Amino acid sequence: MTENQNLRAIVLEMLLLMESEQEYSHLVLRDVLTKYDYLSGQEKAFIKRLFEGCIERRIELDYRINQISKVKTNKMKPVIRNIIRMGEYQLLYMDGVPESAACNEAVKLAVKKGFHTLKGFVNGIMRNLVRENGNMVLEDLSVKYSMPQWIVTLLTEQYGENVAETMLQDMEKIHPVTIRMDENIKNEEKEKLLNQYREKGVMVEQHPYLPYAYEIHGAEGVAGLEGFYEGSVFVSDVSSMLVAEIAGIKEGYEILDMCAAPGGKSLHMLSKLKGTGHLTSRDASEYKVSLIEENALRSPYSNISIEVQDATVEVSNDYGRMDLVLVDAPCSGLGVMGKKRDIKYHASLEGIESLADIQKQILDVGAKYVKKGGILLYSTCTVTQAENEDQVKWFLKNHPEFVTESFEELLPLELKNDTSDKGYLQLLPGIHKTDGFFMAKFRKTDA
Repeated sequence: MTENQNLRAIVLEMLLLMESEQEYSHLVLRDVLTKYDYLSGQEKAFIKRLFEGCIERRIELDYRINQISKVKTNKMKPVIRNIIRMGEYQLLYMDGVPESAACNEAVKLAVKKGFHTLKGFVNGIMRNLVRENGNMVLEDLSVKYSMPQWIVTLLTEQYGENVAETMLQDMEKIHPVTIRMDENIKNEEKEKLLNQYREKGVMVEQHPYLPYAYEIHGAEGVAGLEGFYEGSVFVSDVSSMLVAEIAGIKEGYEILDMCAAPGGKSLHMLSKLKGTGHLTSRDASEYKVSLIEENALRSPYSNISIEVQDATVEVSNDYGRMDLVLVDAPCSGLGVMGKKRDIKYHASLEGIESLADIQKQILDVGAKYVKKGGILLYSTCTVTQAENEDQVKWFLKNHPEFVTESFEELLPLELKNDTSDKGYLQLLPGIHKTDGFFMAKFRKTDA
């Protein structure tokens, strides 16, 4: 096995890359695990856990370190503060790492990186952290859940402190991967696939909301599961699956997905067409379209077109042509912070305002594509009122040719409420068994 010292050095470089280039963590992790593909599963798991943990808990880690150190983390050299963060995370959250190892390896790594004169500083902080960590009481929600204060304030103002804390607690959890089984495969084929997973030691549990949604535990990778390359199995959160459910798709529909990458919702809607009608799946760049194409290659259905198209730019040939238009809009992503740990560091109130403007632009364009009597769906993976309920109000005010349409009869019983009858639904992590997600349904009147 590679020495842990070397694994920690790999994680350090990853954290420094995140700081210097503002990269997204899942992309950094993907590239590193590909580069070091020869490492064992245990070693890869160590890298993943330590890297993601230091990002997820950074606010808490810095708070604890700053209670002990006269030199605050924002004044430390980047290499030193990340070495200490790594050691602190191991002390707090990695039970298999002895305290002595966390301390000693932090000092060794500082020396290895050329900071020999600071080894006493690193050693002193690490030893003090060992002594003091158990005595620190974290009452502030921002520190307790390692969440930027502005997000805590926003969630508390919109949902109240109890619900906000429930959401924050859920975002800390490690959730199982959820897969969607193609609804059109025969029951015997589905049972055969599920039995094959169980024989591999993968635990499979049907999700309570949808009969074709399953949570899986213990799989090394979904791509290794039977049925994946044949297009019988797709990775998707249940919240995303619900979009195709509330659409009420009928065979023969002409469907447009305007912001489709990586294509999960497009392919789910495509399966509901059962080989009839047509679906156009678009996104704004060649790279994003390549993600849709990669997923579409696994689909057994060919009645799909995939195109590069900026959703804010009108395509006049599509005016009034679509039975169904999906605007799964670019958003702040605050509903999926539990899965994408660094979203909270990239998001901002100013960014939400800017995104809300873009969302309006896309809704304006999408409305023009819907035929009379057709449906416009709007969805986001966030929990902010500015990107969700406020957009519904804005759209109805500026597009009087549309009305909201109840989708209560298309929802599982657990999700029905007074807003779903009014044509929109906000899902909250910790409150519902999904990501944080919003969906709204509008119908274009014949008038």
